[in-house]
Parts: sequence; C-alpha cells; structure tokens
Amino acid sequence: MNNQIRIERAVHEMTQEDLARLVQVTRQTIHALETGKYIPSTVLALKIAFVFKKPVDEIFSLEPADWPEDHPAATCPG
Repeated sequence: MNNQIRIERAVHEMTQEDLARLVQVTRQTIHALETGKYIPSTVLALKIAFVFKKPVDEIFSLEPADWPEDHPAATCPG
C-alpha cells in the first residue's frame, strides 16, 4: 500500500508528532506508516484522511503487490 502522508504533512507544515497527537497514535506509528512498514486500520486511515480533509483514496492507494498474483488488478500500475 502506498500513502501520501509525508507529502500531506509537508503541505500542512505538520510534524510526525503533530499528526500522531491528532489521530491518537505514537510518532513511531506515523513513521512506520510513512516508510511502508505498517498498514493502518480502517479507523486510523479515516482519521488521517479527516485531518488532511481529503478522501481516504487520495491518501492511501493499493499497489499491484497487494492483490493475489492471479487477480487482474495485480498487473495494473498502482
């Protein structure tokens, strides 16, 4: 899964700590999200989208590797 969290934080002049506080997680969780080491829960993804005032799918997007190998979306560009 790809995400635009780092970009959105920069646009909003927000630190990882600022975002973490607003969505009630640790700064380490925000770091893990930004580096692709953690996939957010639905609730967390919705909170992040709410903070940035954007639809979830403008913050998070699937990559072909997120689908089973034989699924048609697995060959589509992310």
